[in-house]
Amino acid sequence: MPSSPVPGLDRRLFLTSLLGVTAAAAGLSGCADNSAAAEAASDAPLASKVPAGTSLQIASYQNAQQLQFKLAGFRDLPFKVSNWLNIGARPDVINAFRAKSLEVANNAGIPPIQAHYQGFDAKIVAINITRKPNYLFATKPGSDIRKVADFKGKRLAFSQGQAQGVVLLRALKKAGLAYDDVELVPLTSNQFLTALQSGQVDIAPLGNTQAPAYLAQYKSARTITTDVVDLLNLLWAPVSVLNDSAKAAAIAAYIPYWAKGQVWTYEHPDEWNEQFYVGTQNLTPAQAKAVTALANKPLFPPRWDEAIAWEQETADLLAAGGFVKKFDVSELFDHRFESIAAKAVPAEYRR
Repeated sequence: MPSSPVPGLDRRLFLTSLLGVTAAAAGLSGCADNSAAAEAASDAPLASKVPAGTSLQIASYQNAQQLQFKLAGFRDLPFKVSNWLNIGARPDVINAFRAKSLEVANNAGIPPIQAHYQGFDAKIVAINITRKPNYLFATKPGSDIRKVADFKGKRLAFSQGQAQGVVLLRALKKAGLAYDDVELVPLTSNQFLTALQSGQVDIAPLGNTQAPAYLAQYKSARTITTDVVDLLNLLWAPVSVLNDSAKAAAIAAYIPYWAKGQVWTYEHPDEWNEQFYVGTQNLTPAQAKAVTALANKPLFPPRWDEAIAWEQETADLLAAGGFVKKFDVSELFDHRFESIAAKAVPAEYRR
């Protein structure tokens, strides 16, 4: 395993803090060549019809997916959803995949890279391109930091296996800052707000949906926006699930609903604000409106060339920091599903 390039950041301790003892052990073994143990992925054609009785266990962070489907009128799915799991963070998703309690999840581009590093076989089956930043950098209360260049010498909340971590690394690279110019504090994203509030870190990347409430509570905190994006919003599933022809057919049937649901949300911001952000996330109407004003227009590529190039750049960035072992990310994509999402939406949402 590569030694840590970041002073004071012990890789073994870092992985353990993020993943737990079991997942950390898997990550350590992932430093070796995974190819011999990898499960062969099926290239069998997808079934045109979902077999009767087929079910899926689907991730739905903050129960957003069920609400989205309900509001959009998607009631008769061609398979049974045996469980909607309220999980979204990469460690939780991978652990649920391993436990066979989850079969398809919605994440950013980095979790499949991290799963590969841990030796867990999973594939990307659908992609939504995000062109505008979903994250910004928030300061601790009372901070005088105003730009990314000011991050030098500061303590930065860093989640290696989540989108927020890659956004931070990309921002540092763009600002010309090396890893040893800052102190990366290993945390998971659900710890970021507490770390900011307590002053454990000077900076943390927050989602656009989190920032309004944080700034309302801490008037002396501020946010720093950049043009750094996390390009990929994707669906992925374990290879063991995709090798089940009935499950694969159900996932192929789910993808159009997933894509159309995102289009519906984008086209109905007022209703989504009222029902989700105000109704379930306790934002004020003004805060909800500010969040949706930053929302990305859904874009579903008929081909995944750009996504693969982006994923490779992300993996290489992590490898350069010693966080993962360098590999060819093309193996993370199941091209049997490549055009399904794009075909399900109007032309203006294809890219």
